Amino acid sequence: MRTDETASTCARVAIAPGIENKSVRARAAVLAEELGLPFIGSDLPSAETPELLLVVGERRLELREAGRGSMGPIFVDFVRGPVGFRRRSGQSRRQPIGLAVGLPRGPLTVVDATAGLAQDSFLLASLGCTVIAVERSPVLGALIRDGLRRARAEGSPEAVAVVGRITFIAADARNVLARMTGTTAPEVVYIDPMYPPKKKTALPKKEMRICRRLVGDDRDAGELLMIARQVATRRVVVKRHPYAAPLAPRPTIQFSGKKVRYDVYPPVGYRLPRLRC
Repeated sequence: MRTDETASTCARVAIAPGIENKSVRARAAVLAEELGLPFIGSDLPSAETPELLLVVGERRLELREAGRGSMGPIFVDFVRGPVGFRRRSGQSRRQPIGLAVGLPRGPLTVVDATAGLAQDSFLLASLGCTVIAVERSPVLGALIRDGLRRARAEGSPEAVAVVGRITFIAADARNVLARMTGTTAPEVVYIDPMYPPKKKTALPKKEMRICRRLVGDDRDAGELLMIARQVATRRVVVKRHPYAAPLAPRPTIQFSGKKVRYDVYPPVGYRLPRLRC
């Protein structure tokens, strides 16, 4: 889920082929049409010079900054890299995110309402959850779909099994959750809104900086939390930076890690035991 920001708060994005290859160029053109984004290769007005490029390569899809001195590309890789390593290294259900969603009691159905690059979706699926990952940024959604496709094609049987527990939906999470009633209601809704910026801080990692430029701030995260609490049958979990104020007053339970905090809220009309961990 991402906020419907005004155009002035979000970076301009265009689609580009990564190499001069007829097949790659054709796939890039199709993706540009699907997402309704400009295609590099056609003439663009100077006012529409892109800030970010969604680059179609032979093997994978990448998000890059346009211009000189840009950072390395961003892509979704569920097989290798930090996310794949977390899966291979073995994760305990008793780590803070597992405790926050209630995993020690057994596998759960979780809606990741702010999927972003789907790293937490994959982690939760690695811990045994059935995950519905929802992201309404078309660009981030394209990266997630590409990562899932490559994991199914290139991953080990273990990785294929993990991504098999992830269903991706490109939509506004508020609308998706509003349709989840009765037997389709998830046990847990997981919300990871964009962290509020600090006045004095070291630069955040490149994924966070580019995602903020791409999607802006999640100004309707409070509304999403209210909807989630009406839908979830067990709990709603909000991921926060340790310095950030709670998204809503008085979370019932809090689980803190080294770099993040998980605030837990009960569904409307249900009370969790008050506890701080």
